[in-house]
Amino acid sequence: MTLIADILLVAGTLGAAFYCMILSRRLNRFNDLENGVGGAVAVLAVQVDDMTKTLEQARIAAGESTESLKSLTGKAEDVAKRLELLMASMHDLPEPSAPPAPEPAEDNMQEAVFLRHQDRVVEAAE
Repeated sequence: MTLIADILLVAGTLGAAFYCMILSRRLNRFNDLENGVGGAVAVLAVQVDDMTKTLEQARIAAGESTESLKSLTGKAEDVAKRLELLMASMHDLPEPSAPPAPEPAEDNMQEAVFLRHQDRVVEAAE
């Protein structure tokens, strides 16, 4: 009876070892970096790193743009205040008088004469 129990125990152990070997091969194929899920995970990890770097660069650029816009907005508000003061000071100025009428041309002046040069025909010496 112990012999049968030992044979069954060895058979069970060999069956478990065979099953573990099959599972090990499947796990290796599953984690294969070229074809399996391991490769997909590795590619995704690289893409996540790239996206993190890009996101950080975008945050830095957005922060710089925000500071630039704040500066420009402050300058624009200052200019608007100065323009308001200038407009207010323009209301205090008197109305300009009518511009003087241009004087008529004097008859004593001779009119300009424009002459057109006639084409001259140059004859070759014979």
